[in-house]
Amino acid sequence: MKRDPRPALITDAERSQDDQLRMREIRYIVMMSFRAVCVLAAAILVGTRAPLLWLWIPICVVGMVLVPWLAVLLANDRPPRAKYRLANKFGHGEPEKPEPRRALPSVDPVRVIDPEP
Repeated sequence: MKRDPRPALITDAERSQDDQLRMREIRYIVMMSFRAVCVLAAAILVGTRAPLLWLWIPICVVGMVLVPWLAVLLANDRPPRAKYRLANKFGHGEPEKPEPRRALPSVDPVRVIDPEP
């Protein structure tokens, strides 16, 4: 049986502000790196007069214009609220089904000794 490598979620607490900021920073850096690749690719394609230049340049320009806008929007976005965050874990927003109750094993009754007679 394979185990899920991710730890089990045992709390409804949201991620800390530092964790949220760190994830947004990483997302922003990755997206802006993609933009830099688009700029370099466009410069190289124009410099070498590559075939199908009429197709590649508009693709690179869209990447250079659209990606920074999306990067700023996503970097300023916060994670979904807790009530929506776990909705997909339990069947698209349906409440979690409770487990059937199990009877406790029978034990001998405990004797209580009263200090006052």
